[in-house]
Amino acid sequence: MKSASGLSPAAAVKERFGDKEKLASAIQALATKELWLDRANEDKGLERASNAKLLRLHSVLSAAKERFGSRSKLVDAILQLENRSKDAGFKARLEDYPLPRLLDVHKGAERRAKSRKEAPEKPKAKKVARTRKARAKAGK
Repeated sequence: MKSASGLSPAAAVKERFGDKEKLASAIQALATKELWLDRANEDKGLERASNAKLLRLHSVLSAAKERFGSRSKLVDAILQLENRSKDAGFKARLEDYPLPRLLDVHKGAERRAKSRKEAPEKPKAKKVARTRKARAKAGK
């Protein structure tokens, strides 16, 4: 599988980080308690994950840290975009999501919020009676 830059994941790891262990340690440094839910297998660790997965994980963690700073700020941004800031059940469900999924939910919420702003408000049309009996009853 080639990445967007045209390199294989192994070549991208060597080019950007030198080796897989350095990439895994960079991910460990980014994966703080305030940003990351640790769901990695303790026996295998990050070193046993594929290069493609580690690269994606590093990019997701970097983007989230740069843009939001913490998971709680990301969850609050999603709640704000969805106009559900007082919905405790939705907030609790979002807090259980892994970070990549939260970023995907945020992306979708941004897209929906943008389309709501751009769409003009349509005036509601009066209901027109369809049957002859209903039109007579309505006085038409």
